[in-house]
Amino acid sequence: MHRRIIAPGALAAASVLLAIPASAASHSPGAPGIGDPYYPAYGNGGYDVSHYDIRLTYQPATDELEGTATILAKTTQDLSRFDLDFLLDVSEVRVNGAKATFATSGQHELVVTPKSPLAKGTPVTVVVRYSGVPSTKSAYGFSTWHRTPDGAVAADEPESAWWWFPSNDHPLDKATYDVSVAVPDGTRAISNGTLQSTSSRLGWTRYNWRSNKPQATYLTTLAIGGFDITTGTSDGGVPVVNAYSEDLGDNDGAARASVERTGELVDWLSGYFGPYPFSSAGGYVPNTTTGFALETQTRVYYSPRQFANGSNTSVVVHELAHQWYGDSVSLKGWKDIWINEGFARYAQWLWSEHEGEGTTQELADYVYASHPADDAFWTVEPGDPGPDNQFDIAVYDRGALAIQALRNEIGDDAFFAVLKGWPQEHAYGNASVADFQAYAERVSGKSLTALFDAWLFQPSKPAAPTASLAKASSVPVQPRSWKKIAATNDVHEN
Repeated sequence: MHRRIIAPGALAAASVLLAIPASAASHSPGAPGIGDPYYPAYGNGGYDVSHYDIRLTYQPATDELEGTATILAKTTQDLSRFDLDFLLDVSEVRVNGAKATFATSGQHELVVTPKSPLAKGTPVTVVVRYSGVPSTKSAYGFSTWHRTPDGAVAADEPESAWWWFPSNDHPLDKATYDVSVAVPDGTRAISNGTLQSTSSRLGWTRYNWRSNKPQATYLTTLAIGGFDITTGTSDGGVPVVNAYSEDLGDNDGAARASVERTGELVDWLSGYFGPYPFSSAGGYVPNTTTGFALETQTRVYYSPRQFANGSNTSVVVHELAHQWYGDSVSLKGWKDIWINEGFARYAQWLWSEHEGEGTTQELADYVYASHPADDAFWTVEPGDPGPDNQFDIAVYDRGALAIQALRNEIGDDAFFAVLKGWPQEHAYGNASVADFQAYAERVSGKSLTALFDAWLFQPSKPAAPTASLAKASSVPVQPRSWKKIAATNDVHEN
């Protein structure tokens, strides 16, 4: 996807080398991708970001956005130039105060050449000034900027940043954030973390949000429009901020009846996963036409359609579970998606058991028996499903089956120690399926290679997880929670 023009002939190459100062000869361009085989062009090499300061002005009526992004980073190699992932129109780039040259490349690359090459380990401040109409931009034939009647929303997976701020767009490069957004009076701007302050001047109101823990770019969200905001604190002391579009219509009651239980559910999940890892929790329901939900860090995105059939706390449990499994501990590569989705699904099974609507074992037995051996369901390997199957239902349901199989293998004491210990072991970092297996083996004292292989890495149906199920001649009775759980199957179908 990224073509490189090579000057033909030794003479041309020599001429280029002669033009480079001797001190810069050892410097080389950062890679235009971070090295993820699922998405080769996503993210970039040569630097690591520590903080994004994003200052925006947005006009909802016209979808016009102006911004200045200040990116704090450190080089990881001797760097002659580097890429950012971005789509809007750039007017100026500065690197450590000096104007840099820049150009676009490929589908979403902004190529920046500093005035002077950068040595490995150099602190770097990059300032990008830009503007544009995000809804007019696309890459690979799609857009993840969602226009609403009164504004817009940036929320999607695995990419959404390109439409509103330049970034190193891969979960491997997490950073803290300050997001400041000016909108016309009467409009609100919602983002991650805590609302530090607001100010009004000449018909505009500016909202200043802060995320003080490392956050992946795809988990950074922005919602602009007419919102009703509710605030509170959970019994466990977690501040909660929720927001609801003022025109949700008939879905408004069900949305509030679900999302307003966020504080209760965060405290309940903390009993399984350990202390809540962030400064605030909450969710927002804009008036979008999408059908998915997304675990945007501290401020979950819910589509109104999630509540079209009434309240559903199961989807809230799923997305909040991601705050530990997916947000605090993020995947190393997109092939590790099972650690995100399998555990968020299993949290729904735990909630079902808590509500007396079906135990985790009953749900596991039902899922296992519902898919015959020749079902394509079993051909998807949750431990490395491939980019086309990254959000296949098997990643969720077979993924949760694998977790129940792990529980049965190592016993409840070790299992719940793993469940709670893992988010602390890799808090605010990144980890892989292999890392999880190694951790579970260390805690349990058992070799788990065969179990992980059978449930996560084979394109076939594993042996029955229980003796009673092996002898069963029909599918077990459907647990009462199943329809609520199944209603969340499209949470990431975007």
